[in-house]
Amino acid sequence: MKVDYIVVGLGLAGIGICEQLRAHNKTFVVFDDGSQRSSWVAGGLYNPVVLKRFTPVWKSKVQLNIALKHYKSIEERLHINVIRPISVYRKFDSIKEQNNWFTASDKPELTDYLNTTLIKNDNVAVNAPFGFGKVNQTGRIDVINLIKAYTEELKGAGTYIKDAFNHSILNSSDTMLTYKNIAARGVIFAEGYGMHKNPYFKDLPLLPTKGELLTIHAPDLKIDYVLKGPVFLIPLQQDTYLVGATYGRGDTSHDITDKARSDLVEKLKTLINCSFEVINHVAGIRPTVKDRRPLVGRHSAHRHLYVLNGLGTRGVMIGPYVAGQLFEFMEHNTPLDKEIDICRFDK
Repeated sequence: MKVDYIVVGLGLAGIGICEQLRAHNKTFVVFDDGSQRSSWVAGGLYNPVVLKRFTPVWKSKVQLNIALKHYKSIEERLHINVIRPISVYRKFDSIKEQNNWFTASDKPELTDYLNTTLIKNDNVAVNAPFGFGKVNQTGRIDVINLIKAYTEELKGAGTYIKDAFNHSILNSSDTMLTYKNIAARGVIFAEGYGMHKNPYFKDLPLLPTKGELLTIHAPDLKIDYVLKGPVFLIPLQQDTYLVGATYGRGDTSHDITDKARSDLVEKLKTLINCSFEVINHVAGIRPTVKDRRPLVGRHSAHRHLYVLNGLGTRGVMIGPYVAGQLFEFMEHNTPLDKEIDICRFDK
């Protein structure tokens, strides 16, 4: 088999680069063994504001515009619905926070996003005496259904290989790479935290951050917006909600923990006043970077090997943007944004 590219990994980063290759009529195959679960346990929010400090997400307008077109294109082609527009309400803990919100809303980069109408809380099941601030242009991507549908499409086309990628048997020449019975112009590694086993890129400063999410059933809560307090509370269907997420360092297993469950439950109890039942608990390792920018670029010695990683906690927004940057770099040698180029870590 001869293709333009081999893609390793099919999370949000892998799907992002596959869409770029497809849009430009490049042939590819995907290797994925399902071992990296960060995209599967993502809350899936697209939100252009850092709600802890009331600051804009890096390149938020560009990212949001590209991301929504990206997911809309997939929806239309696969006849699925994964874009779920929904408001995000930030709970205020004091009058001071309200004032900080209104001050931030005057900044040009936040004017489109921070609604200046104070929303009073009239839901007895929610503990929010100081009300909420509403973020505009927000929503959620149904990441699990996205990955499932995308995988099925690739299987139908014969371009999905459910197998771990064995880096040791990858052979390269000046013009071509071969892997088993596949010849390719390049390999794109979108392995998530699995990159720590990749001999070509394992020295990049990828930090494993464990995230755990709960699903609860709370029939008396009745909210139709995402609520941000000490945790995120994301409505699903039939009175169920996602609660998350934790940010743990040191534990790189995908095992759920009693500590994370207890921490999330205790924080949730300060946010809502109604009874609830935990009905599911999942964990995954997010690929994060200290400077909160992705890892994108080409290996310094092996010029046919590329990396797309480190999407962190905002993968649904940033993934399509950086995938576009990588494609233009690979095919047209267009310089990468310096803030995401792995050359920033060259010694």
